[in-house]
Amino acid sequence: MESVDTESSPTALFSDDLEGRTHAAEVVLDGTRVAYWRYEPVRVTPETRTILVVHGFRGDHHGLLRVADQLPEMRLIMPDLPGFGSSSAFAAADHSVENYGRFISDFMAALGLGPDTVLLGHSFGSIVASHYVAAHPGAVAELILVNPIAAPALEGPKGMMTKLAVLYYEAAARLPLRLGQGLLRSQLIVRIMSETMAKTRDKELRRFVHAQHSAYFSAFADRESLLQAFKASVGGNVAEVAPGLTLPVLLIAGEKDEIATLPDQHTLLALLPDAHLDVIPGVGHLIHYETPEPAAGFIRRFLKDHSA
Repeated sequence: MESVDTESSPTALFSDDLEGRTHAAEVVLDGTRVAYWRYEPVRVTPETRTILVVHGFRGDHHGLLRVADQLPEMRLIMPDLPGFGSSSAFAAADHSVENYGRFISDFMAALGLGPDTVLLGHSFGSIVASHYVAAHPGAVAELILVNPIAAPALEGPKGMMTKLAVLYYEAAARLPLRLGQGLLRSQLIVRIMSETMAKTRDKELRRFVHAQHSAYFSAFADRESLLQAFKASVGGNVAEVAPGLTLPVLLIAGEKDEIATLPDQHTLLALLPDAHLDVIPGVGHLIHYETPEPAAGFIRRFLKDHSA
């Protein structure tokens, strides 16, 4: 069982129940060691569902802890994606959207997760989850996308910044090991990123967000797998598979999201056969950190509306 790190996670931001719900485990899939965490329901109710959570780029399971905490009646399963957190990189495969989709399939089979499972993806996880669902119709019952990447990252107003980021990761991969690792794990760069994305004015919450990024944003396996995963994160989006997402889909967007912008969310919504969009005001790309309560409320209502 894993306890919550109170140094980087102020106690007031989590309930007393979370530690008791937490169970850590590992599974080896095709030579890749995968760490995952189960968050069991405090009490099983008719509304209890199993939700498989796919985190974002350079994140790990810690990023979705506040959302898990706000859903005490649900069972959440949260792996660290291969190449991130406590999981090893793919043993013999590129870190592409397709191979991450294959990972989801293998992971669900290993844990016996059936078609009644709910799949949730945040940010880059929204790309992986949506592409997996489009390629495997009927594999899950509902799809929830938080801060979904709705449009091509290399196009439009933010395209130039994305291309600069590609150069950053490519340079870090080519530099001598010590210099490259230092560039990728620079706390200054991590803090600038964190300050840019955080929208909350709550000082304690901002400290928490910065501490989370400082502690976990640099937990990646190696430079090559990180570069591959980054190129996957900017090379795909949800809209390109939207027509194939025929199951119920919930989009949860941030009003001030500068990475997955609100206009793009409305465009994506129009492409989906059976979808609903909920927008949280005053937050950007960090819904999972800054506004887990309304996000959990939207998830709860969505699943209740679509329950058998």
